[in-house]
Amino acid sequence: MLRYFKKSFYHDYSPHYWPNFKLALPVILSQAGQMMVGLADTIMVGQLGATELAAVSFANSIFTIGLVVNIGLAIAVTPLVGKAHGGNKPKKCGYWLKQGLVANLIFALFQIVIMLGVSFTMPFMGQDPAVVETAIPYYLILVLSILPFSIFMVFKQFAEGIANTRIAMVITLLANIVNIVLNYFLIFGKAGFPQLGIDGAGWATLISRIIMPIAFIAVFIRLPFFRLYKESFKKAKVRISEIVSVIKVGVPIGGQMVIEVFAFSMGAIMMGWINQESMAAHQIVISMASVTYMMSMGLSAAATIKVSNYLGANDWPNLKHSAYAIVHKVMVFMLFSAILFISLRNILPSLFVDDANVIGIAATLMVVAGVFQLFDGLQAVWLGALRGLEDVKMPTLIAFITWIILALPISYICTFVLNMGPVGVWLGYLFGLFAGSVLLQIRFVYMYKKISKNAI
Repeated sequence: MLRYFKKSFYHDYSPHYWPNFKLALPVILSQAGQMMVGLADTIMVGQLGATELAAVSFANSIFTIGLVVNIGLAIAVTPLVGKAHGGNKPKKCGYWLKQGLVANLIFALFQIVIMLGVSFTMPFMGQDPAVVETAIPYYLILVLSILPFSIFMVFKQFAEGIANTRIAMVITLLANIVNIVLNYFLIFGKAGFPQLGIDGAGWATLISRIIMPIAFIAVFIRLPFFRLYKESFKKAKVRISEIVSVIKVGVPIGGQMVIEVFAFSMGAIMMGWINQESMAAHQIVISMASVTYMMSMGLSAAATIKVSNYLGANDWPNLKHSAYAIVHKVMVFMLFSAILFISLRNILPSLFVDDANVIGIAATLMVVAGVFQLFDGLQAVWLGALRGLEDVKMPTLIAFITWIILALPISYICTFVLNMGPVGVWLGYLFGLFAGSVLLQIRFVYMYKKISKNAI
């Protein structure tokens, strides 16, 4: 019996492990590149002074909310293209690229107007006037980058839908290098460039984000790989109903991301209510958890791609096996990460700070974060798999329930009512992620049975 189980398990899942990892790896590397840019920004701007660093943090905290909504709308292109690709319909892939591009351009222009309007409210957000005065010009430059970034993201998600994650990786990494170099030149006025301070960091981001869509469009036009898609893209007519379809899929995805960003922002605020040491420890542990989360993001993207491809091909056994193979991979990686977090809990925080009090708090948080890793990875992958099934509304509701209804109140109660201190905030995170991963798995099983039964 055990031998049969092992043989069946190997037969069902092993063919998916390596192809899924090959899809995920470029996404992981792209995420790593983005983190390096963020780190370089922080280091360079930090040399200008505390006001400038606070201004960048303030502006980015507002801008990120709009950015993740934009990313969510672009992600909607992947399952639509992926389903067509799986069904061997290259003309339909090019068709969805055009619908997605128009939808995202319209939404981006609307979004820019809204985000520019938000700048008028920034002086009333309780920040130091010097910080606000410095932050607003930087924020306005970032807002302009929404349009080119939106175009790039649509091409990126289209390419992922046809199971190519490498092109976006290469373009992203090259643009990141340009961003870092321009940061140095424009922030400090090197190599004959004007010294623009944090505005220089904004212009570096804008320029690099303009380069990204230009590079992808050039690749799309010139590479023979895209020939069939390019022809169908040219011939496709823009249809309002299809644009609405893209927005209907994309807005809930953006909503999911905003909810999670909001929850983590509120957790940081609660840490600040305790003391500065707790806030510092929280930032250290979040930074380390973000590194391991890159693997989850890559595998989540792979889940969306493979599930949508098999959905288009009506290949139900491989759809299920591919999704669960990705779950196996994220469980193994996150279990390994959990062991590292817990066993090195007193060592890793000391790489960031030499304050014994901060290290002690961070070490305690690292234990919870270690367990947190597993459920964080699972909920990310199940979200990716459900996006592949074009199921986005219920996962958004689940995100709202687990983060807003469960996680944040539990964090508050544990921290301030039960007097558990900083660890209480992370216990709320842990409970929310556990509930989310379970509910999302139940939802995937339900949707798989429903769609596969109706297709027969």
